[in-house]
Amino acid sequence: MQDFARSSALFGFDGLVAEYGLSHTTLLVEAGLPADTLDHLQGVVSYRRFLALLQLSAERSQDPLFGLKLGLRQGVAIFGPILYLLNNASTVGEALSELRQYFHLHMGAAHVELSPYGDKIQLAYRVLDPTQPGLNQGAELAMGVGVKLLKTLMGENWQPRPVLLEHARQSAASLYRDRLGVSPQFNADTTAILLEPQDLELPLSESDPVLHQLIRQHLDTLQRLTDLELPGYVSNLLRDLLPQGRVTLDHIAQCMAMSRRTLQRRLKDSGTSFQQILDDTRQKVALHYLRDSQLQVTQLSDLLGYADLSAFSRAFSRWFGIPPSQWEQQKSR
Repeated sequence: MQDFARSSALFGFDGLVAEYGLSHTTLLVEAGLPADTLDHLQGVVSYRRFLALLQLSAERSQDPLFGLKLGLRQGVAIFGPILYLLNNASTVGEALSELRQYFHLHMGAAHVELSPYGDKIQLAYRVLDPTQPGLNQGAELAMGVGVKLLKTLMGENWQPRPVLLEHARQSAASLYRDRLGVSPQFNADTTAILLEPQDLELPLSESDPVLHQLIRQHLDTLQRLTDLELPGYVSNLLRDLLPQGRVTLDHIAQCMAMSRRTLQRRLKDSGTSFQQILDDTRQKVALHYLRDSQLQVTQLSDLLGYADLSAFSRAFSRWFGIPPSQWEQQKSR
């Protein structure tokens, strides 16, 4: 399972929880995410923990529409370079097709579907693992983002027709209508925004074919990292995932939508290996914390994703020539 989302999926989270008198760092840590997650919005987070954070925030704020409100607040800001591609497509249909094609660069744990639904077209949100807690909050956040995206493409006067949600309503229907402009259909067979077929033919006023092609080439490049770029990308992923303990070759391969064997082969072609990149990244992160924080050396074990303290101690001695206990003694003098 590709259990990741870009940290940009939490854009605006701190501002919203502050309105409820809550601490975003406290909520992040309680959900199992690094306290500084919002300082690294181009990084990745566990989607399961992302959902846990939304659910926890809804409970602590006593607002069952927390996810929906966050999605509407975020809007298209979460998409990064994908947004520029969509804005420069020639039609709404082309933009939504490209959202479907490139959505995995934003989130690996879910995908977007554009397909017929009766006599309409559905822009649907599908989570790959539908057994996770907090899915209702995640689905409503996605619907909020989807509504804002369609308003961006078709104008602020556009109003959603039916919005379908697979779960039961979490608050009064009138509160949904106040936020979305329409009362969703709950307990539906899909989570989607429905469009008229002719909506897909609407031209986009900001369309720039040349810029569109340049951005598309950029996104395609992200999907086809060269062998020289690949080790650096893997190292950046590891920096984001180390505090979560998700540092296996299989997990990194899933985050990059590659098979384990393909990633191993490409790293070998780059003149390195996953284990070498992992060790080098851990050493650099350790050095950063030792220089710039007040952490105890032994606290680094969890931050670097080690399963036990003895393995960390052996690695530390190999990197710096002395065991962690001796480093602590020298530091305290």
